[in-house]
Amino acid sequence: MAGETDKKMMEILRILSEHEEILGAKAIARELKKKGYDLGERAVRYHMRILDEKGFTKRIGYSGRKITKKGLKEIEKGLVYDQVDFIFSKFEEMIHQTSFNPITGKGKVVINTSMTPQEALPIIKKAFKEGLCVSPYVRLEKIDENYKIMTVCGTTIDGLLLKEGIPIIPTFAGLVEIEDHTPRRFTELIAYKKTSMMPLEAFTAGEMTSVLDVIEYGEGRIPANFRLIPETGREKALRLLDKLQRMKIGGVIKVGEAGENLLGIPVDDGMVGIAIIGGITPICAAQEAGYDINIKMAESLLEFNKLDLITHPRRLLKEPKTPSREKVGILLTKAWNLIQQVDFDPDTITGKVIANISILKREDLDRALEIIQEVCEEKPEYSTSPYFRIIELEDGKVGIASVCSLTVDGVLINQGIMSTPTYSGLLEIKDDMRRFVELTAYNGSSVEPHEIYISKGMTSVYDSLTGSGRIMASLREIPYIAREEALEVIEKLRGSGLTILKVGRTNEILYNAKVGRYKVGIVTPGGLNPLAAVKENGIEVKVKAVESLMEISNFFIIK
Repeated sequence: MAGETDKKMMEILRILSEHEEILGAKAIARELKKKGYDLGERAVRYHMRILDEKGFTKRIGYSGRKITKKGLKEIEKGLVYDQVDFIFSKFEEMIHQTSFNPITGKGKVVINTSMTPQEALPIIKKAFKEGLCVSPYVRLEKIDENYKIMTVCGTTIDGLLLKEGIPIIPTFAGLVEIEDHTPRRFTELIAYKKTSMMPLEAFTAGEMTSVLDVIEYGEGRIPANFRLIPETGREKALRLLDKLQRMKIGGVIKVGEAGENLLGIPVDDGMVGIAIIGGITPICAAQEAGYDINIKMAESLLEFNKLDLITHPRRLLKEPKTPSREKVGILLTKAWNLIQQVDFDPDTITGKVIANISILKREDLDRALEIIQEVCEEKPEYSTSPYFRIIELEDGKVGIASVCSLTVDGVLINQGIMSTPTYSGLLEIKDDMRRFVELTAYNGSSVEPHEIYISKGMTSVYDSLTGSGRIMASLREIPYIAREEALEVIEKLRGSGLTILKVGRTNEILYNAKVGRYKVGIVTPGGLNPLAAVKENGIEVKVKAVESLMEISNFFIIK
């Protein structure tokens, strides 16, 4: 579907392909909600008209739609790795279509869209009041008992820089740490070109941001994004940003100097970094307060004159004075250093493995272990291994260590087989069908995506024990020439209790994930799947993936 390959439309096609009967908008909306898309019947009908025009679906009287042969072929092409490209292309599309004129105040800006209860509006307004936004101009529409709030997205500024003839490269979205009202550094990052998720949406779980703490105490973490421009465009960019500020469009944390490390992100010589507050920051404040809010980044464009001033903001944050000497660590770098130290021997089941650590209240431990045991007994293939360890902590807390699937890479490398962790993802399970529906590259993120999937409630491991669901999994690549040797090692790993879901053939697409040319993919389940099931059962769990090395002899078998 070229530039229109929207996740929602792809999911509609998938839903129609899974049902022999004709489905109407109401039934499709219900199925979409199960998959995490909160789309009303009216919105579904809008998407269906587009699919009809493309020939992917056919209307059958007043009953609804059915998928066509062309639509079925589109599903085959619409793989998750396309979404990795699609996310960045969507931003490029929005950047290109931005038409706001900072002199006249007319034209289109990029907006984020959120559905929020009325009770959350005072908190949202408070964040706007403190200037923790791109612009205090918003649009509010009452829909039933809730409000749809449209906020200006930072991508608007990218579009306006481009209109000024300045090349703009959206690079990262993440979280910026604030100390004493001063932005210190990015603590988490996801690269725009390395994920199938909207990068900033990945950090919108209430437990990941602390906007309210920034407002109250001047310390915490807020969403922000980072882009690059050539140093020759810096002065021109500053003049534009000054014009935008007079129109109350800003949120700029800092414009760096040429080649200057900005908030912990290295910048090449000849380039300039620009960090901007995320346009969804006020909405995150409401999420932190416990309100259930659906956030959609860079959802569409809207004429600026259709927005209203919600408040007159002040500037809460101070400007960073000196470049941060601390660099943001990319997950793959940390992973390599742990992988290199793995010495697990699958023959003797001895040696060090990479461990995840999940923290919960001691009073919840027995129930958590029951759930973990249930997962490992009902679906042992959903966990990296049946090995777990209890770690005593202070303040009534305990830790549960589980084996991380990156241990497999360490074992393969110790056998002379170069295994490169490529993607961390979310694997959809339905009957005998498995497919990745989300992917994030290990070399494009500072945080293990599995932590994000759990914090945002994107998994359904427990449901998958008896039916359809979503589990976490990862993909690594080995040279095609090493496949036969790898199979021998993997057989030993399976004999020791570790799980490998599938070993592909050369260049084979695995569960909708593409591997590199002359490479073989290996898919393993996530070691945090049993802990995700614990959280799905209402037990509070804080998970940390790829955390440390531990001796396997200190673990016990859960079943």
